[in-house]
Amino acid sequence: MRVLGVDFGFKRIGLAVGETEIGIVTPRPSILASGALRPDAETIAAIAKKEEITHVVLGLPLDGTDEGGKMARICRMLAGHLSDLGLTVDLVDESFTSIEADEQLRAQDLTAAQRRKQRDGLAACQIVERFLRGASATS
Repeated sequence: MRVLGVDFGFKRIGLAVGETEIGIVTPRPSILASGALRPDAETIAAIAKKEEITHVVLGLPLDGTDEGGKMARICRMLAGHLSDLGLTVDLVDESFTSIEADEQLRAQDLTAAQRRKQRDGLAACQIVERFLRGASATS
């Protein structure tokens, strides 16, 4: 199965494609967030269709609670829009994925601009990897 990992942000949306049979996850170019969830969901669904994906793994930012805060509510709404568009969606705790991605990129001696370009896709890779490792899905 091919899954699309999504690291949602208000400015950029990180994407990655995972191949569940072979356990390989590859970042894709980030997309700019539109400022509205429905158009963002439609863009993600179009990418999923192009990549022949029917399963989305969406990062859910939890703040130490099972419910999370404002951003978690927004991500749940995005998940609903993606489901309405015919995609199966799993929510996976994405806590610290952007920080971990930034640390990995810093270790490569990249400039801040270079790290910014790659961070969201790498965070989306980590979301998919958590899903593949069987991280508990959260609804």
